[in-house]
Order: sequence, then C-alpha cells, then structure tokens
Amino acid sequence: MEDQEDLVLQGCGGPLQEWVDGINELLTEAGILLDGSRFERVSTFQHDGMSCLLFPFEDVKLDMGKLAMWRIQTHGQFGGTWLSDYVPNRLGGFLHEQPEKPQMDLLGQDGNIFSILGRASRLLKRAGRKEQSDEMFQRVTACGDYNKALHIISEYVDTELSAPTKKSKKRGRDAYER
Repeated sequence: MEDQEDLVLQGCGGPLQEWVDGINELLTEAGILLDGSRFERVSTFQHDGMSCLLFPFEDVKLDMGKLAMWRIQTHGQFGGTWLSDYVPNRLGGFLHEQPEKPQMDLLGQDGNIFSILGRASRLLKRAGRKEQSDEMFQRVTACGDYNKALHIISEYVDTELSAPTKKSKKRGRDAYER
C-alpha cells in the first residue's frame, strides 16, 4: 500500500455502511466524486481505541484538489488524513517485504563447505547484498559444524534446506549465476 494514496477517516463509530453511504453522499454533493463514482471497497481498522475507515482511491474518479480542501475543512469532524501521512506518523511506517533470496542448488554440486560458501557469497554480492554475504561468511566460519554451516547458508540463499516460503519456486540453476 506504500505506493498508493488513500483517505483515512479517524474516530468513525457505528455501522460501516452508514459511514460509506454518508461520505459518498457528502463527497458527491461537494463535487468531489465525479461521474457517478462511489467508494465501494472501504476498509475499517482499529488504532489507539478508534475505529478508522480507509477509502481507497482506485476505481473512483475524484477531483483531488477539492478532496484536499474538503479533508482540511472537515479534519476536526472526521480526522481525515492521507494514508501516506497516517502510516508513518501514527503506525511507525510501512512494513516492507523481504526481497526474494537468490536461489542455489546444493544437490549435484561440489559438497565442500568452502565451495558452497563461495557460491552463496557470489550470489548474494550479485544481488547487491554484500553485507549479508559478509555476515554469512563470519557465521559459517565460526560455527565449526558442517550441517550447521549448510543451514546458516540456507538462511541467506534459497536452497533445498531453506524454510519453505509462500514464493517458493521450482528449483533450477543458481539465480544470477551466469
């Protein structure tokens, strides 16, 4: 949601549909919602003991200038703010998904731990993760156990030993390695 802008109204008690209908009516009368457009997919959430509503801008046609003025004029009544202001100032920022780890096969490859470590290190560096490569190297060389070392490497690159993720893909050649 970080790449989109939406309207957040704070302190909205009562039935959600009454709020949605009322805000749609107010914004239509103010000439903010255009061409019969209406907010349909409004979400509700709780924060700091308040019910809040999230009005997504996708699928609605708006006069953004008028909406900005309406939001300022009615702030005392609705606590309206933009999502891009609300999240960093009230929630501490957006959660960021961890980027996918580079993939590396262990089966059918040289089993020497230093060979495996070198391949994993190259993959991480090519993916722009030099700090992770350095951290992995330090942890592996300090652990003193082959199996533990394989599992440490599998925390940094996706191998057959890595914990399954939602984005697990069919295994193939080492990603980025060509």
